Amino acid sequence: GVLYQRILLVLKGYGEKGCMASINRPPTPEADDHEPTLQETINAKLVQSGEKERLRQLLRERLVECGWRDELKAKCRVIIKQRGLSNVTVDELSNEITPIGRSSVPDTVKAELLREIRNFLQP
Repeated sequence: GVLYQRILLVLKGYGEKGCMASINRPPTPEADDHEPTLQETINAKLVQSGEKERLRQLLRERLVECGWRDELKAKCRVIIKQRGLSNVTVDELSNEITPIGRSSVPDTVKAELLREIRNFLQP
């Protein structure tokens, strides 16, 4: 449901450029002092506790185990071979492959991460 979607939004940055540099930094407060959203609250708890990094590591492990990483690498190779190495930038490749990668994460992996987050959030 809605909680599942919001939790996935918290974790969606697992492979984006630059996200590792700020992984242990809580979100920057907004200047307008708005009430934090559920996503912001969950993210802050995950970051402050170190749980977000543990979940990222679990995600990496599961994606390697299920062959997702190898499939994505193979798709990148096909794109590079079709266009030629000198005709593809890293940014172009990243922009093209990211939606494919996100949509192809196995439901079992998503469900496991959701269970882990729910367990973490329960008192």
